Amino acid sequence: MNHLEQLVSEWYEYQGYFVRRNVHVGRRPNGGWECELDVIAFNPTQKHLVHIEPSMDANSWKTREDRYKKKFDAGRKYIPEIFLGVDIPEHIEQIALFGIGSKANNAMLAGGHVWLASELLLEITQKLRQLRIEKAAISEQYPLLRTIQFICQHEDILFNKQHKPSMFNEQK
Repeated sequence: MNHLEQLVSEWYEYQGYFVRRNVHVGRRPNGGWECELDVIAFNPTQKHLVHIEPSMDANSWKTREDRYKKKFDAGRKYIPEIFLGVDIPEHIEQIALFGIGSKANNAMLAGGHVWLASELLLEITQKLRQLRIEKAAISEQYPLLRTIQFICQHEDILFNKQHKPSMFNEQK
């Protein structure tokens, strides 16, 4: 699992979603699987079902379109089977999450929304800046979110170029 998968999984789980990661779907008769879905998140209270495919690739949009079409088609086909017996919505929101790139000319991809890691981080930091560690520390079960919360709480020191270097950087 790459760090974007971990981060987006933690974020959705933290918000009350049930999250499945790296789900193999479409068992082939002679072994193996048709596809792996990176992150599936379902919030039963909000009746929101989302399928996220994070990537750090630097591929062309054509290559991405082909890859994500396969992933998103498989998601629409197999996700309902994953939730047999659960009342899920018919619509599955699908998101292609990229660590690098621009979506200026590509807001949609293979029927899903394009989301950049910078947008995810902005959403996360806007929320976590409001939560003081001493009163509302993120649980240690979410190590990436907890780290971001610490950074948000100490960003005035971390990003102040006038700040004195730490004891770790001092010469002896």
